[in-house]
Amino acid sequence: MVESTQSSTQVKIVVPEDQMMVSLLGARDELLRVVENSFDSDIHVRGNEITISGSPEDTALVVRLVEELLELVEGGTQVTPEAIEHALSMLRTPGEAGERPADVLTMNILSARGRTIRPKTLNQKHYVDAIDKHTVVFGIGPAGTGKTYLAMAKAVKALQAKEVNRIILTRPAVEAGERLGFLPGTLYEKIDPYLRPLYDALHDMLDPDSIPKLMAAGTIEVAPLAYMRGRTLNDAFIILDEAQNTSPEQMKMFLTRLGFGSKIVVTGDVTQVDLPGGQASGLATIERILDGIKDIGFCRLTSKDVVRHKLVGKIVDAYGRHEAQQQQEATQHNGARNGRPVRANSPGGGSGRK
Repeated sequence: MVESTQSSTQVKIVVPEDQMMVSLLGARDELLRVVENSFDSDIHVRGNEITISGSPEDTALVVRLVEELLELVEGGTQVTPEAIEHALSMLRTPGEAGERPADVLTMNILSARGRTIRPKTLNQKHYVDAIDKHTVVFGIGPAGTGKTYLAMAKAVKALQAKEVNRIILTRPAVEAGERLGFLPGTLYEKIDPYLRPLYDALHDMLDPDSIPKLMAAGTIEVAPLAYMRGRTLNDAFIILDEAQNTSPEQMKMFLTRLGFGSKIVVTGDVTQVDLPGGQASGLATIERILDGIKDIGFCRLTSKDVVRHKLVGKIVDAYGRHEAQQQQEATQHNGARNGRPVRANSPGGGSGRK
């Protein structure tokens, strides 16, 4: 039911089942409070009716959100505060009305160890779709956006479906450089800290007891990037993680390992380059080099796709603003050194003439 005036609209939504209402509102109305805090509209619940009053635009958005959440509940998906925030972000983003939050949040990638791995944002869904569509995919974005985790879920899925015979996970051991031989311990002990995040993700997706057997059989290989040189990798799902720490030469070496029946996913964050001495990153220039080549996909994720603590997205944005300001200041400083006129309102300025 809809009642409207020029400045206000009231809409009533009837939820057909009591259990659906419980799932929609959450324990002690936790989920209802998340929705209420996200809008200026008044939201009241009585029995199995939800009444929304407010501006026409705001009310329409609340109605769309409730409809999406009801579809999640009907499909057996647990609604969480994070799911509400992700659904609302999709609904509020212009140009994305064609893809519904319920479709994104119910897309199953892998069911493992009692839980289902799914994309949680629209860009994550586009990333997963690109992995299905292309032979080589680059996932570029800040920490916490699920780049590596989703790629590994797709790799495990492909292995289980016998689409590939093995999974190869690799990372550059950038801090060690060429000096692994000088570090204490066995070779495994030297490289383990750089590869540990990949092992952690594997343990989320596979029975931990099966992982050593799969690695011993060569079905799963976790190795530093240097171990890829000189190989041709057939019938494999290959993931290069932390690719911003590859040199252009290393990136070329890795991509040319691609063999028949294989798929490559390259992930990284071009804002977190740890290469020594200001060395160029192979990931930073790769899109320009490979532009126009078919069957290669590029997916960019942003702070809106961060699925860790909500503060992580805010931290990413804050660093982005800080780096942009530093770059602007450096440009102005270099311009002044090159003899460009100083603006009249700058310190010591006047006309800018000496």
